[in-house]
Amino acid sequence: MNRTSLKLETDSWDGHAKGSRGYSRVLAALALAGVATFAQLYSTQAMLPLMAADLQITAAEAALSISLATVGLAVTVLPWSFVADRIGRVRAMAIGIAAATILGLLVPLAPNVPMLLGLRMLEGMALGGIPAIAIAYLNEEVTKIHTALAAGSYVAGTTLGGLAGRLVAGPAGELWGWRGATLAVSLLATVSAVLFLVLVPKQRRFTPAPPAGFRGAISTLGGHSRNPQLVSLYLQAFLLMGGFVAVYNYLGFRLHAEPFGLPATVVSLIFLAYLSGTVSSRWAAGLTTRFGRRNVLVAGIVILSVGLALTLADNLVAILAGLVIFTGGFFAAHSVGSGWTGAIATTGRAQAASLYNLSYYLGSSVIGWAGGLVFQRFGWTALAVGVIALSCTTAAVTLAVHRPPRVSP
Repeated sequence: MNRTSLKLETDSWDGHAKGSRGYSRVLAALALAGVATFAQLYSTQAMLPLMAADLQITAAEAALSISLATVGLAVTVLPWSFVADRIGRVRAMAIGIAAATILGLLVPLAPNVPMLLGLRMLEGMALGGIPAIAIAYLNEEVTKIHTALAAGSYVAGTTLGGLAGRLVAGPAGELWGWRGATLAVSLLATVSAVLFLVLVPKQRRFTPAPPAGFRGAISTLGGHSRNPQLVSLYLQAFLLMGGFVAVYNYLGFRLHAEPFGLPATVVSLIFLAYLSGTVSSRWAAGLTTRFGRRNVLVAGIVILSVGLALTLADNLVAILAGLVIFTGGFFAAHSVGSGWTGAIATTGRAQAASLYNLSYYLGSSVIGWAGGLVFQRFGWTALAVGVIALSCTTAAVTLAVHRPPRVSP
C-alpha cells in the first residue's frame, strides 16, 4: 500500500468505536499501562519505616524514594511528548514502560542509599513516557464521542495501579523486608507491562511530526499556554491534585493521634478508598456524553468538597465515609480534565497532555508539602477548609472559562 492510499484510509477511519475489539484492547492495554506505571511510582510509600530502619536513614530521607521518582516523572513528561511526536505513541510508551520495568527490578539490588535514590529518579523519568502520551493516543485512536469514556478507563487503571503498589508492598514488606516488597511490586509491573505490549493496538491515525526544533517546541507550548480553556484545566490539575495529596498525607496523622489512636497498620488501609476513584473515573467519563464535560467536572468538585467536609467531624465512620466520597469526586474530576486536554488541543496533543501532567505533579509537590505547614500549625480543620477553598476556586474558573456555546435564535 503506497503512502497516498494509506493516508486516504487513515482519513476515512474514525477510530475504534465502543464495543469493537480494537476499543476493548485499547482500554485493557492502557489500564495495564496505568497499573505498571503507578504501582512502581508509589511502590515504596507503604514501607518507608522499613527502609528507614534497614538503611539507617531518617523518615524524610526515605521519603525521597517517592519524591525523586515523582520529580523524575514531572520533568520528563514534556520531552517524552516530543519524542512520541516523532517515533509514534505506541513505540514511545513501549520504550518508557520497558525501561521503567528494568530499572524497577534493579532497585532492590541497590547497594547504598545514593544508588537507590538515583535508580528511583531514573525509574520516574522512564515512567514519564506513559501519562504524557496515553491521552494523546486515546484522542487519535478512539472515536471522538467515546474518548472521554476511554480516558476514564485509563484513569481507573492508574487508581488500581497506585493502590496495588501500596497493598502489595505492605504485607510483602513485613514478610520479606523492603527489598523483597519492592521486587514483588516490580514483578507485578513487569507482568502488566508485557500484557500492555501484547494488547495495545497499532496506531492508525498517527502522523509523525516534522522536526520543529527548539523554536517550534516553544511555539507549541506557548500556544497551549495562551489557550484559556487549557490553562483552566492545568489550574484544576494543580489545585485539585495538590489538595488530594495533602489530605492523604496528613489524614493518617490525625487518625493516629487522639481521640482515635488507630495503629499505623490500620491507618494504612485508608488507601482502600482509592477503589471509589476506580469506579467514579469511569462513571464520570460515561456521564460526559449526556451532561457534557463541564457539568460533570464541576459535579466531581462539588462531591469531593462535600466528602472533605464530612472529615471535619470527630466521628470515625463519618471521616472514612467522607474520605471515600472525597476520593471518588477527585478522580471523577481528574478523569474528565485529563481527557479534555486532548479534545481541546487540535495540534500538539501530546504536549497539551504533558502540560496537564506537569501541573498535576507540581501541585502534588507544592501543595502537598505546604498543606503540612497548615496542618502542623492550625490543625485538620484549617487544612480541610483550605482544600475546599481551592476546589471551589477551581469550579468557579471552570464555569467561567468553559461556557456552553450560544445557540442562535
